[in-house]
Amino acid sequence: MAGKKSTRGVAGSEKVWGLKEIEQLIEVLIERQVTEFELEQNGAKIHIKRGNSLPSSVGAGEACVPEPAAPPLAPLTTVPAAPVSAPLPAEEPLAAESSAGDLYVMKSPIVGTFYAAPAPDAPPFVNVGDTVQLGQVLCIIEAMKLMNELEAEVAGEIVRIYVESGQPVEYGQSLFAITPTRGK
Repeated sequence: MAGKKSTRGVAGSEKVWGLKEIEQLIEVLIERQVTEFELEQNGAKIHIKRGNSLPSSVGAGEACVPEPAAPPLAPLTTVPAAPVSAPLPAEEPLAAESSAGDLYVMKSPIVGTFYAAPAPDAPPFVNVGDTVQLGQVLCIIEAMKLMNELEAEVAGEIVRIYVESGQPVEYGQSLFAITPTRGK
């Protein structure tokens, strides 16, 4: 690259951050598990914050790289948080309902706000005990003003819903426990 000059200079030799550089910065921050970063240079300010903390399931030496999310959907009308009902009683591990080998735990592919229903006055997509089909919408996770519908990754029966509507969720956080349907 000798002889080429950057066309993105300001105040002499200082660079302006472009989209590519910001994306690379975000990738490095994710790899190093940095949850908040701020940089101010020549009047330009970059502030990046990812959730409140990393999921406790990430062990030492493991990278916390988000899985690709489903394509963003057209934004729905604003969905305010549904009224919070009484807290769910602490449940024993699901051993009584199903052996650990039979249970599929669906996890959040993104950081955002969990919504159990398409609108505050609508019934939830699913309840404990419902039978779901592969690809059936189970919830919405709002991330950066986009409503992302999450679909069932397996067909089966919902045996546990780990979060309540309106609660923030982290990447990799458990959302649903499903006993997969056999023989179909």
